Amino acid sequence: MGIFKELKERGFVCQVSDEAALEKMLGRGRVTFYVGFDSTAASLHVGSLVPIMAMLHLRRAGHRAIAVIGGGTTLVGDPSGKNEMRPMSDEETVRAYGRAIAGQLNRYLRFDGENALAVNNADWLVPLNYIQFLREIGRHFSVNRMLAAESYRLRLEKGLSFIEFNYQLLQAYDYLTLYRQYGCTLQMGGDDQWGNILAGVDLIRRVEGGAAEALTFPLLVTANGEKMGKTARGAVWLDASLFKPYDFFQYWVNCDDRDAGRFLRLFTLLPLDEIRRLESLKDKEINEAKRILAFEATRLAHGEEAASEARAAAVAAFGGPGEKDIEAVPTTVISAGRLRAGVSPVELFTEVGLVSSRGEVKRLIRQGGLYINDKRVSDLNRMITEKDVGPEGLILKAGKKKIHRIKAGNTVGS
Repeated sequence: MGIFKELKERGFVCQVSDEAALEKMLGRGRVTFYVGFDSTAASLHVGSLVPIMAMLHLRRAGHRAIAVIGGGTTLVGDPSGKNEMRPMSDEETVRAYGRAIAGQLNRYLRFDGENALAVNNADWLVPLNYIQFLREIGRHFSVNRMLAAESYRLRLEKGLSFIEFNYQLLQAYDYLTLYRQYGCTLQMGGDDQWGNILAGVDLIRRVEGGAAEALTFPLLVTANGEKMGKTARGAVWLDASLFKPYDFFQYWVNCDDRDAGRFLRLFTLLPLDEIRRLESLKDKEINEAKRILAFEATRLAHGEEAASEARAAAVAAFGGPGEKDIEAVPTTVISAGRLRAGVSPVELFTEVGLVSSRGEVKRLIRQGGLYINDKRVSDLNRMITEKDVGPEGLILKAGKKKIHRIKAGNTVGS
């Protein structure tokens, strides 16, 4: 199976500029392709895994990957998919974010300077002479056509700043620059980037007379219609200091049964034949597929050791007698004084991220799904105190799949 057909079967392909031309190009020889990652936060999140995994598949098929860190475009702000203008960060913060993101991408793509490399578009965007840029690049853009693009049209209702209006020109110029410097002929991105990517394809044709292609990925939602990567505790970050590997592992284990097969295709490197076997499992057997999904996704994000530890922690939390390793369970230390005064279940379960609200606590109590030290909680007013803390700590459970340990210490607060 060719790499383009595999990307389609795995679910990566939404729109393509010229499907026949792209499939032929990818089957003919090594193609240099790129995806951009703006430096808007200190970490990428699981929503970024769709482009990352597509890049990884292409790299493994022998093509050359370029990850463009958006140190320049981030200073402008992409209006695509946003209802209002992004907060603008200073250059030092953007550079720091970019370094952190490049480190995360390196775990997947293994930048070696030849088969995979990271570049920062601040290197060519920041020094631009604005008048010269407008004369050489801006003249190729139609304002009417730009305003017809969905990303701009939606924002016009609430207000589109002039600085954001420049974003499409800069992204197109990125593609032209990479075409000139590296022979890059494929740009990929989320489907909300379709107009921006096509602008780059058109610019290469107009300025260089060259042929380039565009491919977008579907914007994913879960089977429940929710935006992917959101939990009670917020975003599912790829940075282990912001979202622990155990919690990352549990995010995948806890996915909807209906999503298991689709996620195996998108977020693991397992062969398609094995994925077909796993997605054919029914009823409780689907948990095997979700455990494999969780291990494979965690291994790619955090390494083999962290994935094994997360799996061990899951066994510790939910395994049978003799299988528990309490030290592997996620743990929060709170002050002994706070425990002496007493802490409500609502406060503690919410604080450690096992539930999202007081309403969820009430619902779990009604359903018999809230536990303290394996004892079911039936009273919302029951206080958690130091008497509940044993030699190994205090164990909180919400439902069948969420667990957290509390230890008393000398810290102030939690």
